[in-house]
Amino acid sequence: MPQWYIHRRFAMTTCIPAGSGRLHCRVRDIKGQGCRRTSWISNVTFSGCIRKDLPWSHGVSKFLQIQRCNFSQSPITENSKTLRTITSSSLRDGSTKFFDFAVIGSGVAGLRYALEVAKHGSVAVITKAEPHESNTNYAQGGVSAVLSQSDSVESHMQDTIVAGAYLCDEETVRVVCTEGPERIRELIAMGASFDHGEDGNLHLAREGGHSHRRIVHAADMTGREIERALLKAALKDPNIFMFEHHLAIDLLTCQDGSDTVCLGVDTLNTETQEVIRFISKVTLLASGGAGQIYPTTTNPPVATGDGIAMAHRAQAVISNMEFVQFHPTALADEGLPIQPSKARENAFLITEAVRGDGAILYNLDMERFMPLYDERAELAPRDVVARGIDDQLKKRNEKYVLLDISHKPREKILSHFPNIAAECLKYALDITCQPIPVVPAAHYMCGGVRAGLQGETNVQGLYVAGEVACTGLHGANRLASNSLLEALVFARRAVQPSIKHMKCSSLDFSASDWWARPVVPVSLESNAIEKILSMTREVRKEVQSIMWKYVGIVRSTTRLETAKQKICDLEDKWEDYLFQMGWEPTMVGLETCEMRNFFCCAKLVVSSALARHESRGLHYTIDFPDLEESKRLPTVIFPCASVRSSWSSRQLQKLPLSSTGSLRTVYVDVYSAKYALISQIPLQKIKVTSIFYEHVYPGFNHARLSRVPSMHEHNRKPFSLFVH
Repeated sequence: MPQWYIHRRFAMTTCIPAGSGRLHCRVRDIKGQGCRRTSWISNVTFSGCIRKDLPWSHGVSKFLQIQRCNFSQSPITENSKTLRTITSSSLRDGSTKFFDFAVIGSGVAGLRYALEVAKHGSVAVITKAEPHESNTNYAQGGVSAVLSQSDSVESHMQDTIVAGAYLCDEETVRVVCTEGPERIRELIAMGASFDHGEDGNLHLAREGGHSHRRIVHAADMTGREIERALLKAALKDPNIFMFEHHLAIDLLTCQDGSDTVCLGVDTLNTETQEVIRFISKVTLLASGGAGQIYPTTTNPPVATGDGIAMAHRAQAVISNMEFVQFHPTALADEGLPIQPSKARENAFLITEAVRGDGAILYNLDMERFMPLYDERAELAPRDVVARGIDDQLKKRNEKYVLLDISHKPREKILSHFPNIAAECLKYALDITCQPIPVVPAAHYMCGGVRAGLQGETNVQGLYVAGEVACTGLHGANRLASNSLLEALVFARRAVQPSIKHMKCSSLDFSASDWWARPVVPVSLESNAIEKILSMTREVRKEVQSIMWKYVGIVRSTTRLETAKQKICDLEDKWEDYLFQMGWEPTMVGLETCEMRNFFCCAKLVVSSALARHESRGLHYTIDFPDLEESKRLPTVIFPCASVRSSWSSRQLQKLPLSSTGSLRTVYVDVYSAKYALISQIPLQKIKVTSIFYEHVYPGFNHARLSRVPSMHEHNRKPFSLFVH
C-alpha cells in the first residue's frame, strides 16, 4: 500500500500517519533535464507549511503555488503552433487529438464548463459511457439556492456549516451560497424546466438539514432535466466535440521545475479498443465520485473513482476522503412485494425530498425511531439519519426500515414524486398507501481533489469541479441538494482562469510522442484474458465487501486496520496474478483500469479514516465517539514516492522522456537473482517482485529489463519490473 507524505498545517490540515507517518521532503536537481524532481526523506519539515491563519482557498492557490502563466520548460514552448490552428487536422488522426480544453466527464460540472470555454476555443468532452450516464442524471432532489424573500444567504450558509459539522470552509460556503441563485437563473435561460407553484413562482421544496424551503426541482428527476438542457446545448455547439465510451486512463503530466503540469489525458475507446491520446492546454476533471467501491450505492456503474485516482497518481493533493456520505434511504429490494428479476447495478434512490415533504421512518414493527436520535427527527442531516437507521437494523437484526408518506394527499405524492411512484409500482408497491422499504447506500464523496476558489489544483493546467473535487463546501457532511449547486458554481468559476491559462499556453505539436503509450492486450491469448477478467471481477466484489464491512457507516480502529491489510493483500494477489498471466504494466482494459482506481480510492478512504481520531459528520468511530474541537481540521494527503508502491498507484505512461541527459546503467542485487540490468532510470523506485530499491541519479525516465540470471536456474521465472 502506498505511503503518502502528509503534513500538518495547523489552521487547516491534519497529519495522517500513513505508512511510517514521518514528515519528509527533499528536492534534488536532476542534471541534464533542467527540472527539479521531488523525493522524500524523514524528519525534515515541509518549507513554509506551518501556518495558522490560511483559509482553504489561500492554502491551494498560495501554499501550493499554482496558477502560473509562464512555463519555462519543455514540453510547453513559446513558438509552437497554438492548438486552435491544429485542432481540425488532429481530428483526422486516430490516435492523438489536440484541443484547447479537455473536459473529463459529461455531468453538470463538465457540460456547464464546456459551454462557457467553448466560446474561446475547441473543447473535447470525454465521457466513459453515453453522455447522459453520470451522477447528475440520477440526482432526484434538486438544487438548493436562496430564491425567496423569507430566506437569506446567511441562513443557507448556517445550514451548510451545521450539516458539515463545522468543518466547512466559510469563504467557500459564502461564495457558493451567494452565487447559487444566478447559476439557477442561467439554467432556466438555457432551457431547464423546473416545477412552479400555483402562484407562478418556482416551487421550492425543503429537505433534511435546511431551515427554509429553497430546493428548486423538476419533480423527482431534477438531475435528469438539468442534464437534458445542458447536453442539448452542448451538442449544438460547433466548438464542443463529444467523445463517448472513452475511459480516462491517466493524466499526462510533466515537470516544470518543482511544479507538475497537466497536458492532457490518455483514454481507451472501449468500443473500438483503441488508445486515444488527448493533448490539451487545459484539463477539467469532472468525472464524479467513487460510490462503486461499495457494494450498495446509488451511483451509476461508471462511478469507480477514476478521476480521484488519476489525480492522485498525477501528484494532485487529495483531501477529506474519510467522509463518505451514505444516503439514508435507497430502495430496499428485499422489502418489495415482488422481487426484481436481477440485481441492480446501482441502488434506486428515494430522494431526501420525500422526508422533506413529511415522510416518517418506522422500523418493521411500525415504531417511529428518529426522534430517539435527534430532535429534528426525519429532517436531521443525512449522517444522523443514516446512523439512526443503521443502529435500528443492527439492534433488531433487520434488513431494512420503512419510509411512509402515505398520509399525504395522493395527488400531491404523485405530482412531487412520479419517478419514485412509478418505480415502486413496477414491483406492486403503491407509495400512496404503502410504506417504502429503505436502507442506507453509499451516495456521495465529500472528499476528493483539493481545489481552490476557482477550481484550481496544485497541478498546473488541471482544474476540478463537481463530486471529484473537494472545495471545502461540504466539510464533514454534505447538506442535501448542495451537490448540484457546488458543481454549477465551481464549473463557472473555473472558466476565467482556464481561459487565461489557455491563452498564455501553447504546445509543441510533437507532444504526443513524449509519453510511452498504453497498449491493449492484443498479445495475450483469449483464455488468459478471460481468466484475468474473471479474477478482476472476483477481486472487485471482495473490495466492495471489505469497504462495506469495515469502512461503513460506523467504524473502529481495529476494523479500519483490518481493511487496510486486507485491501493491501488483495491488491498484491491481483497484481501478481495479472503479471503471471502475461499482463504487462502498460496494458489497459476497462475492468483492469477500473480495478486500479478501486484500489487507489479505497486506500485513500481507509488511510484518511485511520487518521481522524474523533467522530465528525460522516466519519463515526466507536473508538473516538466524541467530536474534538482541536481536531476540527481537514485531512490533506500529499502523494510522494514510497518505499512500497503498486501498479495501481502510479501512472502507466510515466513522465515524458527528456530531450537531454545521459544514459545510465545500474546493477541491482535481488536475493537469488544476481543481476538486473536496468537502463535509463531517473530518480524513482524499482519493483522486482515485492522488493523495492531506490536509485537517485540523473538519466532518462524509461526502465528496461535485460536479463536476470538466477543462482538457482530451476527457480527462475518471469517477474514484473516497474518504475515508480
